[in-house]
Amino acid sequence: MQVKLKKPYRFSAKTSLYIALSLTLITSVFLYYFSKINWGLIGFILITSYSICFVLIQFRIERLIYRRVKQIYDDLTLLESASINRESITTDMGTLTKEIDKFARDKKLEIETLKVREQYRKEFFGNVSHELKTPLFTVQGYILTLLDGAINDKKVSQKYLKRASKGVERLIYIVKDLDMITKLEIGDLSLNIEVFDIVELVKNVFEMFEMRANKNKITLTFDIDYNKPILVKADKERIQQVLTNLIVNSIKYGHEKGTTEVSIENLIKNKVIVRVTDNGEGIAQTHLPRLFERFYRVDKSGSRSEGGSGLGLSIVKHIIEAHNEKIYVESELGVGSEFSFTLEKAGE
Repeated sequence: MQVKLKKPYRFSAKTSLYIALSLTLITSVFLYYFSKINWGLIGFILITSYSICFVLIQFRIERLIYRRVKQIYDDLTLLESASINRESITTDMGTLTKEIDKFARDKKLEIETLKVREQYRKEFFGNVSHELKTPLFTVQGYILTLLDGAINDKKVSQKYLKRASKGVERLIYIVKDLDMITKLEIGDLSLNIEVFDIVELVKNVFEMFEMRANKNKITLTFDIDYNKPILVKADKERIQQVLTNLIVNSIKYGHEKGTTEVSIENLIKNKVIVRVTDNGEGIAQTHLPRLFERFYRVDKSGSRSEGGSGLGLSIVKHIIEAHNEKIYVESELGVGSEFSFTLEKAGE
């Protein structure tokens, strides 16, 4: 390691001066009593003793401090800190203190980040366990009932087998969604980019869920009549999945006789923004930062009865980000929510 010495001259100079003055005083007293005072000799003793003391004290202090400081650097290096300058060792205490303070701040931030991640990990595995446990226990319960003799009753066995099948379907649905998110996160899911009419795609999604919306007495509509196609460049199947998730959520949490409205606006020259707005339950502000996390649910109890894997919004976010686009959410409890995302506009 290169040694960069910022020498503690002040301490050495003062200490050397005290020693030199003490030696000169003793010499002067000695000469006064036993010989004639020689001022030239006294001056020579003063200068020589001062110089020798200064060099020796400075050298010893530097070696002592260097060894101690080097030990500190070595100890920090064992912690594999990238924040400590390993190319040089300085004996300047001010510089060392600054580096130690910076190291401590970085470590504190790292520890806090790890705590947040650990909490997220615990919540994630807890949610995964809960989501898988419910359908697994359901399937297990029906199968055990059949094995206990209910299989001999044709009517009961058919009903229980159908319910067990639904539980298995839910498990497959959750696993598929998890697999898709994993592929999106690692960039392993290829996108089939094509040019298509986003207005037509929204109409198709409306038709898919028209009966479900009518059952909840919710109107699916555009903000205006779009008489001309709006062409975008994206993966049509994935964007349909995004629209499906957002529109299904708006129906699921919408008020009776409510409205789900879709608008498509020019954002900048080569971008459009698609907005899905409803006047349903709305979401409290405290939930918005975590809304796109896996399995995160605003309603911890009731929402599971509505079905779904709990991964819908997380998938939406990952699909949009895979297109290098942005997704936004605005919501007010009791008023409604608006989810919006950008898409690249196709050339005219």
